[in-house]
This record gives sequence, C-alpha cells and structure tokens, in this order.
Amino acid sequence: MLFQDRRHAGELLAEKLDNYRNQQPLILAVPRGGVIIAEPVWLRLGGELDLIITRKIGAPNQPELAIGAVTGDGFTLLNDKIISRLNVQEQYIKKTAEKEQSEIIRRLEDYRGKQPLPPVDERLIILVDDGVATGYTLLSALRSLQEKKPTRLILAVPIGPPDTLSMLDREVDELVYVQAPADFAAVGQFYQNFDQVSDREVKVVLQKAGKI
Repeated sequence: MLFQDRRHAGELLAEKLDNYRNQQPLILAVPRGGVIIAEPVWLRLGGELDLIITRKIGAPNQPELAIGAVTGDGFTLLNDKIISRLNVQEQYIKKTAEKEQSEIIRRLEDYRGKQPLPPVDERLIILVDDGVATGYTLLSALRSLQEKKPTRLILAVPIGPPDTLSMLDREVDELVYVQAPADFAAVGQFYQNFDQVSDREVKVVLQKAGKI
C-alpha cells in the first residue's frame, strides 16, 4: 500500500505541486474521489477549487464498454475503432451523449447549485483525480479544457499505470504523479482505505471552497 487513504494521497500530491503555491490556480476535481484528493492540494496552493465531470458513452447493449466520453459542455471524444467495429450508428451516439451530458449537468447542480462554472481561459488549471486506469474519461476532460485556452494545464493524480500516464502526459503542459507502478491492476490496490466517497463528503469540501 502506498497511501493510507485519499487525504494522505492528496497531501503527497500537494507536496509535488508546491511550486504552484500562490499562483491562484483553478483546481478542478473529478468527483467523487478526486474531490478528497484535491482538498489538501487546494489548501496548500491556494486559488480556487471546483468540479469537472465526464461520463463515458457506453456501447449499445454493452453499457460498460466505452465507445466515447462526454463532458458537461458537450465536448465529445469518440473511439472510432470500436465504433467502426461495432457499427454503432451516429444517431445512437448523439442521443446517448446528450443523455450523459444531461446527467453531468444534473450532478453538478446537485453538488453546487446552478451558479456558473468558473472560466478556464487564460488561467492555470490543475485537474485532479484519485488515480487513473485507462485514462479515457480524463482524456476527454483534458481535451475539453484545452479548447478553452488555459495558460497552463496540469494533470495531477497520485497513481496510474506507466503506459496510461505516458499517453496523458502528451495532452498536458505538465503531468504530476506520486507513483507509476509497473504492476498496476487497479487504483484501489494502492490505498489502504479506498471506501466510496459520499455525496455529502463532496459537498462538505465544496462548502469550504465557497461553492455552496
């Protein structure tokens, strides 16, 4: 085990991000686990803490198989190889992406009300999650953020497999992580406590950050 729990992992990650202290970053956390990681990062660096949510687009009759991912602003990233192999129709993709985008908006409103999300353009952005496996939903979030022209985009995660981290590193100005173990199987294997984070825990952090 590398981490006692998400807070411990967040504290270790915050240390590696210390050179961004007092630069007023916008720290965007992926709920739910990423929010607990992001809190000590925000407390150490300052700036602003908020949420970013992405949802996968599942294949027809195989909802667990991702054929793409969508963000709250409607940015859609598609896996063309799988779509072609399964012969997935464009209408299905459009309808499913709209459904998942609506769910993102619903969840954001549940967490933080209807206040607008903070602007991304010309800001230092740090995207935080509690770990990464395939990286596909994070990839959609990163590309969506890149379109908004931040001054600098950083991905910060405690743990992930080397190949996925290498892929994501090409999408950002800087990748910050604690470990990239070759024997990676799942994010949870490196946490002593990897219990599910509740919506209430997310809202407590957002309240501290002034988002509720």
